[in-house]
Amino acid sequence: MIDYLDFNDLQTRVVQNHFRLTIMDSKISNPLQRFQAFSSLNIFIFFSLIALTWLAACQSQPSTNNSSTQRKPEVMTEPDWAKSAVLYELNVRQFSPEGNFAGVRAQLPRLKELGVDVIWLMPIHPIGVENRKGSLGSPYSVRDYLAVNPDYGTTDDLKALVSEAHQLGLKVILDWVPNHTSWDSEWKHAHPEYFTRYNGNFTVPLNEHGEPIADWSDVCDLDYAQPATRRAMIQAMQHWIKTCDIDGFRVDMAGLVPNDFWAECRPALDSVKKVFMLSEWQDEPAHFTSAFQCNYGWKWKDITKDIAAGKQNAQSLDTLIRFLDDFYPKDYYQLYFTQNHDENSWNGSEKELYGPAADAFNVLMFTWQGMPMLYCGQEDNLNQRLDFFEKDPIKWGKFEKTTFYQNLCALRHNNRALHSGKNGGQLTKISTNTDQAVYAFTREKEGDRVIVILNLSKIPQTVQLSPKEEMTVAFVNVFNNSTIQVTQDMALQLKPWEYLVLTNK
Repeated sequence: MIDYLDFNDLQTRVVQNHFRLTIMDSKISNPLQRFQAFSSLNIFIFFSLIALTWLAACQSQPSTNNSSTQRKPEVMTEPDWAKSAVLYELNVRQFSPEGNFAGVRAQLPRLKELGVDVIWLMPIHPIGVENRKGSLGSPYSVRDYLAVNPDYGTTDDLKALVSEAHQLGLKVILDWVPNHTSWDSEWKHAHPEYFTRYNGNFTVPLNEHGEPIADWSDVCDLDYAQPATRRAMIQAMQHWIKTCDIDGFRVDMAGLVPNDFWAECRPALDSVKKVFMLSEWQDEPAHFTSAFQCNYGWKWKDITKDIAAGKQNAQSLDTLIRFLDDFYPKDYYQLYFTQNHDENSWNGSEKELYGPAADAFNVLMFTWQGMPMLYCGQEDNLNQRLDFFEKDPIKWGKFEKTTFYQNLCALRHNNRALHSGKNGGQLTKISTNTDQAVYAFTREKEGDRVIVILNLSKIPQTVQLSPKEEMTVAFVNVFNNSTIQVTQDMALQLKPWEYLVLTNK
């Protein structure tokens, strides 16, 4: 039987390459370069169309397999611990005055008490010097995939950090940068054949249209058309699983690396240890069937910022969820956040981006249908843009948001309705008399239920709810432990950005 994914992936590639021809027609002025590009792509399309015809014919023939249906793509299964996990992104350079692994280890018990489950360490490798930005450079300009940034400590220090985290019941994933290295990387010195040539020269990373990304001047693009590049990258990722027992990877710019590489990479990683894989990319549904359990909810972030600014309203979330459910495979889930290293350093602190709406959207982040993530400092109401290329430690205070996040973490852990993807309950809207301003919904899984009501506007709202009969029971208010009886003619007065989270357990 011809594999379902092979046929559809080939269709997708034909369409993508036809699109690239159109782009090249407007972008490439040199006649010889245009001829060479057109020739290679047209040859690919010609033979691909022949293959498509053959595959379609084969798929129309009766299968010799005993199964009566073709295999359909499935979302990549995750480790059991990931199903209810809360992620915590940790900027090692800025997390402590020391700016090293020892400074992280000192606060692991506090993070465990906060209620997070997974520590995501931003890149831990030595940083390139050539074309460096700032005095310390970007952690995403990797000089050596097999080494540790000496500013952070040694490989043994990292092993000790991971070991202590595991003893506390925490998992650790590494930020992985597969698309490019620094200009003075070990690989570029020893294996120049691993790298992309653009007009005959080494190049900064290329975007999804094959165009140089000008402001990424400190990094050099890797070429995944080279089998040796692929082998070396897989071996480097396996190295950290074997050496330090890490639990997975957050993959930077995963969509700029061919998806067939991820399909090749994932079994190789799982042969060492079943890992959690997070894609920092939202535009490739096939990531969910090649290697990744979760991807970035960039659209969620943009829409929630717009709602907080009054540019969109609560009903935009309905439009978003319909789009996501149509775009991705069944049982997908995304990572949701109001802050991360990019947002914080380049766009603003949570207070700048969300203002008084921040708590409401963090409640939504924990209760919608994905995996929630905190950026280091949010538990202390961080109102600081952390410098990206210099030492700029977090100015820790009294950790004033700890109780707020502890309540949300405990709710996610204890109520199965809030687990990620197919592990949790489907989001079902509860209609109100003011759906443009108020977002109300329920999720239920195996008898566990939550009801969430949020005023996503700066105006007080008088809300009339119309819950279904099965919801008309007593619930507990997550934030004050009071009991609330839900009725079919329930009325609420909500202040601007006020929220109510109810649980039946």
